[in-house]
Amino acid sequence: MELTEIKGSIKLKKGEGRLLSSGGCWVFDNEIDQVSGDLKPGDFVHVYAFNDYPLGTGFYNPASKISVRIMSREIRNIDEGFLRARIRSAIDYRKSTVDTSSCRLIFGDADGFPGLTVDKYEDVLVLQALSLGMDKLKTVISDMLKEELIKDGFSVRGIYERSDARERKKEGLETVTGFIGDPFDTDVVIKENGVLYNVDIKEGQKTGFFLDQKYNRRAIRQICAGADTVLDCFTHTGSFALNAATAGASHVTAVDASDLAIENAKKNAALNGVADRMEFLCRDVFELLPEYMEEGRQFDVVILDPPAFTKSRESLKNAIKGYREINRRGLQLVKKGGYFCTCSCSHFMTRELFEKMVSDAARDAKVHLKLVEARNQAPDHPVLWGADETYYLKFYIFQIAPDF
Repeated sequence: MELTEIKGSIKLKKGEGRLLSSGGCWVFDNEIDQVSGDLKPGDFVHVYAFNDYPLGTGFYNPASKISVRIMSREIRNIDEGFLRARIRSAIDYRKSTVDTSSCRLIFGDADGFPGLTVDKYEDVLVLQALSLGMDKLKTVISDMLKEELIKDGFSVRGIYERSDARERKKEGLETVTGFIGDPFDTDVVIKENGVLYNVDIKEGQKTGFFLDQKYNRRAIRQICAGADTVLDCFTHTGSFALNAATAGASHVTAVDASDLAIENAKKNAALNGVADRMEFLCRDVFELLPEYMEEGRQFDVVILDPPAFTKSRESLKNAIKGYREINRRGLQLVKKGGYFCTCSCSHFMTRELFEKMVSDAARDAKVHLKLVEARNQAPDHPVLWGADETYYLKFYIFQIAPDF
């Protein structure tokens, strides 16, 4: 079955298409030389270089700066068989690489569905469509995904849509939330690394939970197991703090500026039976850390998991200053021989820039660092080589060198 007729083609200017050639998936509006056919926003098009060399098939949106998002490197139709094979590949990849009880099933460009995210929380799916092409296909994809999961023995209680991100406006789309199909209870309890979390897929950030840190949370458990004091900054629903407490840390302080996040974190602590060893503070981390420094507080482990300080190249310079400041203060609160965990979830903050920032912060804090681990996003958020936007999470564990 052909889902959509190919109604036209795009030809690029001479010298353009370098992003596609290097593995990227986007064609920007200023790269296009000719648009042929009776095209409407969301239609599928074939894309050619200036010399008619075929570059692939994607969907067209003249309202967006990303005019074409590539779904296939071939000149072909996008039919039911194509979509089902893509979905099958995405599921099989997760089954081979991660714990699938809760995981990201579809990660946009990296899985060949540009602008589409689907997360699985136990028997519930949460879908987010941020591109016009995926918005038009979301119901078809949802049905196929559900069918393929059931074939594999997974239970699917329902699907909820969280297409409420501001990025949709860049595509000329309104925000949308609600059930795709029958309604169900939107509070879901998941288990990750042996830790229980209540996930609010209706009101929680993004799709309800940050699955990309799954194995980074597991990585801190060993260094926290014998710790007397752990400080988790930007705790959100308490995920790193809970891993520290359940691993055996004697006292964990979890900080976030959101009242709702702190209340959810407290509930999660009670759910795991560790509330007696945890302290929750609704505070601005940038204000709290200087106070701790003045008080002479020190911790065995400090964890920084801030939100993205930049979502554009234009704000990168100021973002680096923010990262450097918060990392300097965090480093100064770690005991000699203790551990410091820090990360960035902005793809504009490259690994090279982040490592330089940490080095500068360590110099300012007058500490020396030993690298324990350098990690990325979990494998269910795969990095498509050449598509830089799919690589965004950097996570480092350091020891504060005790002999310097």
